[in-house]
Amino acid sequence: MMIPSRLLVLLMLGPLALALLTLVDRALLSNVLLVDAALALIAGVDALLGWGRRVEVRREVRPVLSVGRPNPVTLHLRSRAGRDLEVDVSDDTFAEAAREGLPARVHLPAGGEASVRYLLTPRRRGAYHLGAHTVRYPTPLRLWIRQQRIRADDEVRVYPDVQAVRAYELLARQDRAHAMTRASRRVGGASEFERLREYSRDDEFRAIDWKATARRQKLIARQYQIERGQTIALMIDAGRLMSAEVQGLPLFDHALNASLMLAHVAARGGDRVGLLAFSDRILAALPPAGGRSATVRLVQATYDVHPELVEPDL
Repeated sequence: MMIPSRLLVLLMLGPLALALLTLVDRALLSNVLLVDAALALIAGVDALLGWGRRVEVRREVRPVLSVGRPNPVTLHLRSRAGRDLEVDVSDDTFAEAAREGLPARVHLPAGGEASVRYLLTPRRRGAYHLGAHTVRYPTPLRLWIRQQRIRADDEVRVYPDVQAVRAYELLARQDRAHAMTRASRRVGGASEFERLREYSRDDEFRAIDWKATARRQKLIARQYQIERGQTIALMIDAGRLMSAEVQGLPLFDHALNASLMLAHVAARGGDRVGLLAFSDRILAALPPAGGRSATVRLVQATYDVHPELVEPDL
């Protein structure tokens, strides 16, 4: 598709002015026709020189996106033209997502490559498609803007906030996971003794082991951990009230994100995790299971579950 540029529109004003003068002097008619023919010829040649597919685009995107989080998408552009191009590029996304960084302008050298990165923030979980690319660049004489639509189709799935899980795993690999799980350490209750260690200011006074303190002549505390191998059942209300939005996401999504993190931490600690999402009927049900696959199962079973405008009833 060819779109007249601003330069071509301005050049067309010249013959238009001459055409108005022919109302006064008919002898100028031949000059007007000559100028019109010359401009049409130049514009036609410029359009022919700019025709064809001069730009290729390839999209790089993760197959799994996190709801409510900015997810990076990269467009790789490659030039097939023998000249430098100033390219405006855009991307077809889905209505349930906000994008930042498009349309973008990039300098594409002759026969060279360039990349554009933008952020896609989905507002709703589910399966979606990213469609065609649209590029615009001027013809050699800049009389036209060549608009090229490049077919593309990438399927993505919008899951609960898996980026938070990745952040937790990063902390765990750096041996700092205790900074997130410290609150789960407690004395008594459903816990088991783990080890003795030197007392710190953050420990409770009742955690001091007085016999060990007397032997070592310094304060020693007992450290307990919650018993492992337990069964945890997560129940999420998917009724009418959970459809209300807070910070751009339904309450159901916030509950699901929290459940995902809890399930991941519990499964990583050796517990079995199950889930039940319900409105006036059961929307998703997972029997308790352990291991690293427990979190994956939870995500895959709930990524397309949404609250319903009914009163919950178990």
